[in-house]
Amino acid sequence: MRRDRLFLAATLTAVFSADLYFILLPKLRSISQGSGHSCSCGPHNLSLPRQGGLATPRLSNWTSVPPEEGVILEPADAGGSKLERLFADPLYNIQIPVVGPEERLLQVEQLMEYYRKKVHMKIYSEAAAISNITVTEHEVSFDPDASWLKFHLGINRYALYSRDDPAVPQLLKDMQNMAVISADYTQDEKALKGACDCSQVVKPSGHHLKLALKMRNFAKAMFKPMRQQRDVETPEDFFYFVDFQRHNAEIAAFHLDRILDFRRVPPVAGRLVNVSGEVLQVTHNEDLRAVFFTSPANNTCFFAKCLYVCKTEYAVCGSPDLLEGSLSAYLPGLSIAPRISIPNPWIRSYTFTGREEWEVNPFYCDTIKQMYPYNSGNRLLNIIDMSIFDFLIGNMDRHHYEIFTKFGDEGFLLHLDNARGFGRHSQDEMSILAPLSQCCMIKRSTLLRLQLLVRPEYRLSDVMRESLDADPLRPILTEPHLSALDRRLQKVLRAVQRCIRRLGEDEVITNDFEQAVNRRRL
Repeated sequence: MRRDRLFLAATLTAVFSADLYFILLPKLRSISQGSGHSCSCGPHNLSLPRQGGLATPRLSNWTSVPPEEGVILEPADAGGSKLERLFADPLYNIQIPVVGPEERLLQVEQLMEYYRKKVHMKIYSEAAAISNITVTEHEVSFDPDASWLKFHLGINRYALYSRDDPAVPQLLKDMQNMAVISADYTQDEKALKGACDCSQVVKPSGHHLKLALKMRNFAKAMFKPMRQQRDVETPEDFFYFVDFQRHNAEIAAFHLDRILDFRRVPPVAGRLVNVSGEVLQVTHNEDLRAVFFTSPANNTCFFAKCLYVCKTEYAVCGSPDLLEGSLSAYLPGLSIAPRISIPNPWIRSYTFTGREEWEVNPFYCDTIKQMYPYNSGNRLLNIIDMSIFDFLIGNMDRHHYEIFTKFGDEGFLLHLDNARGFGRHSQDEMSILAPLSQCCMIKRSTLLRLQLLVRPEYRLSDVMRESLDADPLRPILTEPHLSALDRRLQKVLRAVQRCIRRLGEDEVITNDFEQAVNRRRL
């Protein structure tokens, strides 16, 4: 009996020792190692060497395989804001050279004097008296601390606004709430000071329905009404130049441009506009008033004043008066901040059968590289940035681009008029990437941020969803469109990788960080 007890005790001791040695001790070792060691590849452990106050990051070891195969995932319950973590990343906190007066678009005294003159013109009451129509009159005032004014003063040679500019979020709120005191058709601002006939630059049509809305304190925004439901894709048989313009595409393009850190799209906000009280009753334009009507469903509707397809079936209608739309902040007027419009070298044919040279000549970029202004400076690299942006949103309608004349050849390109993006989430139009695939060039800063946005902790669709959720018209994009962003981003990176395999990293990637350092030292 005693011998059996001793045998049982010895057996239990052996089992406990085995459990301790083979199970408990390894777990304790892993816990202790995990608490004292952090993965060097995590986003919060990225340290960038600095040179002259400017970060000069290096490329990561990346491939075209799905990020899950080469990236350590964050815990599923990490929580918090992915967008805030993205903007806190060192890549989004790179210092630019100190901006001097010559690198700012406008000076304070210049802009203030321009609007002081406008205050004394009393243009609204005079227009009403001349046209002999009844409109709702509003008091016109000028606020030197207005958000739109600070936005204009913040424009410099590097971007439309700085990353931490408090005027931009305030401007978005103001555009959603400011009282509208005047509405009119938009003028084609590509016609510089009467240098050309506006009607010959952009042919108006029923597909281009947009209005200029003026606010109480001289703020001005372009209103594009909802023409298409968010879950409706552009039909396959539609040509890109007859596609609808989508208000939610304008909103989403602004947010994507900010996430890519380009900052070349003016602020855009969604808003429910009362088309009776905020358009019809405040407009002094008799042509605009003439296209308003009440539908059989008793909704207030209007359509474009144009040369063709201007019929009631192309109208937009409120419900009964409220209508969704995008409000894009106007840039400073051409009289104080001239811009020029330049044909895109990769312009498409706007005919049913025509094709451009770049569509048939794979060596087209070799010719472009020899031409001014693409033979030096950043202009061609900026074109490639723009093509990546357009590919992500699916915009095939980039026939021109604009620049501020003050900044010359080294100025950034304005990414204006993005309403034909986000039309088809099921198709990735690879021809939009022709500047990248044919020229095989990309800025280091652009590539690094694209790499960051494929990581699960910064996934592009996630940060876009979070950013767009701040707009009052949310949801701005459907889930298929958000998923398409991730898919297209992978295709951009694969295109860059093919170029590197063919030409080598030094030939493909341009170190724009070093260029900024050199410019600062001069």
